Amino acid sequence: MKRRNVFKLVFAILICQAAGIVGSFFTAPSISGWYSTLNKPSFNPPSWIFGPVWILLYLLMGVALYLILVDRKKDRSVALWLFGIQLVLNSVWSIIFFGLHNPFYALIELVILWIAIVLTVWKFWKINVKAGSLLLPYIVWVTFAMLLNYSIWQLNL
Repeated sequence: MKRRNVFKLVFAILICQAAGIVGSFFTAPSISGWYSTLNKPSFNPPSWIFGPVWILLYLLMGVALYLILVDRKKDRSVALWLFGIQLVLNSVWSIIFFGLHNPFYALIELVILWIAIVLTVWKFWKINVKAGSLLLPYIVWVTFAMLLNYSIWQLNL
């Protein structure tokens, strides 16, 4: 792998992990406080599972982004914009849910995030099938997160 491509891979992974770090600033303080007081559905995973899952998902997202960055055969501008939008929305969810303690508005934001991810997967897939495939676990997890977010909102009305 060329030195330039190594830089792109590291950059792509770090930018995705940075989105997780931003979200964690709002998430971490709420886990033992506000979040622990919420009623949660029976299918709610233990809190410790979320960190490793998100680290892995951000890694997969970073590799997918890298594959798009190095593919010069097709126009990537829309795909890159969509990726950036969904990455920002990803961090914003943590701010709304954990920072503002608002499951309802977080759910609305999560639906918008889900749509942005679907569009990103579609555009990535058209450019590089592997890149699109690497985002599939992410859309599955966010779909589960929507169900979880909805259930928490309903159980705490």
